[in-house]
Amino acid sequence: MNIALCHFRVGETDGVSLEMEKWKKVLEDMGHNVFLLAGSLGEQEGIEIDELHYRHPLNDKLVLNAYERLQDYETEEQFRREVFAYAAKIEESLIRAIDRYELDVLVPNNIWSLGWGLSAGAAFAAAVRKRRIKAVAHHHDFYWERAKYSHPTNETVKQLLDEVFPPRDGLIRHVTINQIARKELSLRKGLDSHVVPNVFDFHAPLWRTDEYNYDFRERFGIGENDILLLQATRITERKAIELAIDVAATLQRPEFRARLSGQRLYNGKTFGDDSQIVLALAGMPEAGENYIPALIKKAELENVRLVFVNDNIQATRSVQNGIKNYSLWDAYVHADLITYPSILEGWGNQLLEALFAKKPIVLYEYPVYETDIKPLGLQVISLGNAHETGTDGLVQVDGQKVVKAAEACLRVLLDPEYRNRMVEHNFRIAEKHWSYPALAEHLAKLF
Repeated sequence: MNIALCHFRVGETDGVSLEMEKWKKVLEDMGHNVFLLAGSLGEQEGIEIDELHYRHPLNDKLVLNAYERLQDYETEEQFRREVFAYAAKIEESLIRAIDRYELDVLVPNNIWSLGWGLSAGAAFAAAVRKRRIKAVAHHHDFYWERAKYSHPTNETVKQLLDEVFPPRDGLIRHVTINQIARKELSLRKGLDSHVVPNVFDFHAPLWRTDEYNYDFRERFGIGENDILLLQATRITERKAIELAIDVAATLQRPEFRARLSGQRLYNGKTFGDDSQIVLALAGMPEAGENYIPALIKKAELENVRLVFVNDNIQATRSVQNGIKNYSLWDAYVHADLITYPSILEGWGNQLLEALFAKKPIVLYEYPVYETDIKPLGLQVISLGNAHETGTDGLVQVDGQKVVKAAEACLRVLLDPEYRNRMVEHNFRIAEKHWSYPALAEHLAKLF
């Protein structure tokens, strides 16, 4: 079959883009012809529809007026006309692509899920109806999971969210990525779905230091004897990166440094008096205007060195205008610990990456982790499953949880045998449940 995997963007390091690449490979291995269709393609080849761009100015305007305040239109009817005029443009381009590439199945990723692209959602629903083309709606996140979409400014938005996110159409099958989402979709929309967890290629060659990435630490001013904590997620509020700062700050305390100082680490290096605890942020910044400044301020107050490496992290290695860019995988190679303190995840791509990289993981037990992942027996450094938001808008967990996590970090930094048992145990679990062969079994039931 000719299958189009569709999203607002591809070829980037966000979770949806990464998961689409995995589906593409597995579907092609199954004998299908697979296209990527998006508003921006990055370094990938595919079908580009400009109006689908994640940050298209008109869509940004519609999002603001749909969920914050109706300020750019005199009436709701004006807003409605613009939404559907924009949808008509997307629909026209989409139908042209369906016809030109003789597509058999569309796989919209989050296009019918989040409510970010009201016009895009309406356009895809209309195209499915007009061309009677089958669709497999891949839902990574739903609008009701996000505060951003919880206060529609007018009835047009409410109607679209009800009717199109997602549509109720016999031509459309639905895929959710966890049991919580499956249950909610059934309760809210009366739609059944097939749960397909996120996966990773656990049979690929392991990432290692090589002649390209050997200078990663030097490039960003990180010492060879520094302890590097990697936050590989996008930089956005629900990732609760402030908790990673708390862990790093605790490791920086004199009593913890004293237990590290002069000691031989798991990798044979020695943590010296001048060694630092460094937290590197490798993902794209997609936060509100106050979040990143708040992180920087917190890190400064808590004596944590925060390094933003995201400008030089791409989906694949590249040299652009003489500037060397690393892949996200290169960052994992040089990390000593992975921080994953998200309070909300649809599943958890960076968790899988950390498991494949065979790195210990400092993790907040977000709801989907508890329902879909924890029962399988992973060994992680836990920050617990309860949090609150402080007056500064940043997430907090019980201080004793942070201290216990820092203690556990010390053990995996100083005890190589314990560390190795942990990461190998986790790798075996992940290989069994979240590998490409496991994905192929799921997709065989859908295509």
